[in-house]
Amino acid sequence: MYPITYITDCFDGNARARLSTRIGALFGQSPTIVAADGPDPESFAALTLLDCLLSTDALGEDGHPTVILVNIAPRDGVWPNGVPFCFFFSGKHLVASTFNAGVLSLVRRELGIDTVYVTDIRAAVTAAGFAADEVDKIAGTQFRSLWYLPLLAKWVVDGRDVPAIATAVPEVADDEPTVAVVDNFGNCKLDRNLDLDFGGTLPVARRNEDGSTTVVEVTCYPHLTAVPRNAPGLVPGSSGNGFTELVIRGGSAAAEFGLRPGDLLLEPVAARVA
Repeated sequence: MYPITYITDCFDGNARARLSTRIGALFGQSPTIVAADGPDPESFAALTLLDCLLSTDALGEDGHPTVILVNIAPRDGVWPNGVPFCFFFSGKHLVASTFNAGVLSLVRRELGIDTVYVTDIRAAVTAAGFAADEVDKIAGTQFRSLWYLPLLAKWVVDGRDVPAIATAVPEVADDEPTVAVVDNFGNCKLDRNLDLDFGGTLPVARRNEDGSTTVVEVTCYPHLTAVPRNAPGLVPGSSGNGFTELVIRGGSAAAEFGLRPGDLLLEPVAARVA
């Protein structure tokens, strides 16, 4: 039995029911389904995937292998029926995912996973011995993350040969710190560690209701409890490898600064130079 986590932007009740049932039929247990439901599902999935893999460290024992499925498909029309699916291992933990450079960017940067195994649905399902009509159904469906991705994960877990091509994970531009996740407290989790100078400040761009932007100098602190009550602060956070968070102790930084996942945190470089 493998603990299964499924991060997906297909998360309505109907989709959850079908995903849970199909994966339960394959693995003997249903997954934990995590909804990538914000304005920037790629950033959310990238940080959440990294956090899931990092959470398996420092257990004090060997621990069990896990399976993480990720479905965040770019709707860019580049691929005939959507982006292909890939798989890779981080230690003994299997990740099966859409081949999405943004989603894979943080495991590439932080864990050194620069190569994954990309599959072709039709070739993989044919090699698994499915009948021709079933191959057509699985390869041609709109809901490939239901019909194919769980199969791919199960085949890899079972040690079956899956036709796949080792493929480099493309690098993505990440020059500016970006809000990846806003947690339930309103803390803005960034996609990196800013190497904070405690006691110093950084210029954070606050989005105002009228569409204007105000630059706020926010002080850097070593931890959340060092931030004064009801004041903003930049602190080493709980995600990634100590990735920075913008917080307001006792309040919501996201609400105060008008930030959502996908937003740049700092004042743009060009403006700072000017």
